[in-house]
Amino acid sequence: MNAPAPPSATFILTLSCPNRPGIVAAISQHLYERGANITEAQQFDDTGSRQFFMRIVFELARKEGLLHTLRTQFTDIASSFSMSWTLTDTRHRPRVLLLVSRFDHCLVDLLYRWRIGELRIEPVGIVSNHPREIFADVDFYGIPFHYLPVTKDTKAEQEERIWSLFTHSDAELAVLARYMQVLSNAMAARLSGRCINIHHSFLPGFKGARPYHQAFSRGVKLIGATAHYVTSDLDEGPIIEQDVERISHADSPDDLIRKGRDIERRVLARAVRFHIERRAIMNANKTIVFTP
Repeated sequence: MNAPAPPSATFILTLSCPNRPGIVAAISQHLYERGANITEAQQFDDTGSRQFFMRIVFELARKEGLLHTLRTQFTDIASSFSMSWTLTDTRHRPRVLLLVSRFDHCLVDLLYRWRIGELRIEPVGIVSNHPREIFADVDFYGIPFHYLPVTKDTKAEQEERIWSLFTHSDAELAVLARYMQVLSNAMAARLSGRCINIHHSFLPGFKGARPYHQAFSRGVKLIGATAHYVTSDLDEGPIIEQDVERISHADSPDDLIRKGRDIERRVLARAVRFHIERRAIMNANKTIVFTP
């Protein structure tokens, strides 16, 4: 009787580098020589920036220290092509810090998707500028809750506490799940590429208070939401995901709010999934997203 095959490990390799001939051939040959089986491969050549982007999923027989070995072995080829790259084991669940203000619909949705296994993350904390009593009906499933109130005078101190929570929990991603505080430039820089925000987006756009009421008064026909990486430019970071929904003259402001919350939930969830599955790669002020 044949011995059972050793369990396989699945890895995701993402990379970007200046485009030139031979990149795909070199990577494919490198993986072939190590016995890897490529199961997915997506690539994009940005002719404007002359940058090349790629996402590869491959399998190998699992053994002790395999990820470290693969990373070490890939260093030379990455250096030869001046690559920015990541290599991750699909078993890894990124540690995520969730930030929320008064509106909890996005937070609750992310927790549900995590609980049923749809989002393969490990929530390490929930931060809010509102007290726990605001979320009395929300089950946090034992995730630590941190009440960090903030005023104009205490903003710097409060952000230092958030940063401390992020670093000491070994978080890899911060998600602003309707966290209605503008991050300082310094905080945005610290979290560059590691922080996702969700906000409403309309055609035309409405900023400031009561955006859905503004939209109603203008008789909009589309409402939407945008998830993006956080930068020092408010709500203008590299976009990961967007969606829209049609609105009619019969919709009230409450209808717009209800539909808007639905869009915000699903757009943020998709953006987080694209990030943790290494599908989103920042490209200056844009992103390359290798959708499933």
